[in-house]
Amino acid sequence: MADTQQVDPKAERKVARLAKQISAFSQAHGGAEGQVAHLGQRGARIVLVGEDGNWGDLVAPSFEIAEKAVEKSGITRHESFDGEFAAKVKTGRYEWSRMAGIQVGGPKNN
Repeated sequence: MADTQQVDPKAERKVARLAKQISAFSQAHGGAEGQVAHLGQRGARIVLVGEDGNWGDLVAPSFEIAEKAVEKSGITRHESFDGEFAAKVKTGRYEWSRMAGIQVGGPKNN
């Protein structure tokens, strides 16, 4: 008997749309790597890190859709956001002030 797997057209369109966005990010930043993380019922987060250190993220409605989109885009996928991968992210003054502001009760005006 043949394996008859049902294909959800809406999910396939979402995979294609996310893969296109991932590929565009990769092209704009000299290549990219990514990691997929569960967001519970909300789906999954795809964290992207460009070769130039810029980063971004996308949200997919499910972990499976996120995995398929990353695979279709052709970028390298990491299992975790570990030290070596995280070290590729370049952060600037804005990110540091936001992180510090969160810790001490909100952003401060300088």
